[in-house]
Amino acid sequence: MPARFSHQPDGYECPFCAVAAGQDCPDRWTKQSDVILHDDMVTAFISSDWWPENDGHVIVVPNGHYENVYEIPDEVLAAVQIAGKRIALALKATYDCPGTSFRQHNEPAGNQDVWHYHLHVFPRYPDDELYRQRKQHPGPSTAERLPYAQKLRDYLAQTAGSRSTSR
Repeated sequence: MPARFSHQPDGYECPFCAVAAGQDCPDRWTKQSDVILHDDMVTAFISSDWWPENDGHVIVVPNGHYENVYEIPDEVLAAVQIAGKRIALALKATYDCPGTSFRQHNEPAGNQDVWHYHLHVFPRYPDDELYRQRKQHPGPSTAERLPYAQKLRDYLAQTAGSRSTSR
């Protein structure tokens, strides 16, 4: 039944599977230096696309390939959400943001554009108009993302001990 809701093209080379497997994506896209959390079930990294007032948002993905919310197993979905919670707390502590938001998309009509389930975790600020803005183009360079990743890695390492590792 999940194939009924599939939109990934034949031969799709999933960039999020590559990141979870320890590979860099080409060009300006996600590098291993963006990864802030990696464990047996999930990987989280600084997004290579940013919104104008929400720099350094994080994407959390299951390490296994599940296209959307309709097919991800409940225990994996729970692991993604738990990681999202940890990251939201890390954003508040390291970015000094007064709020956070989760965002997740399914299928083209739901604005999904990578065919691998993923959760966006955004730092939020008063009047940031996140839901009225479009992504910045081009997105930030690897060097611009690095300080955000380092702050979050450091915080997660201090608060989690050996529960997860970063690359």
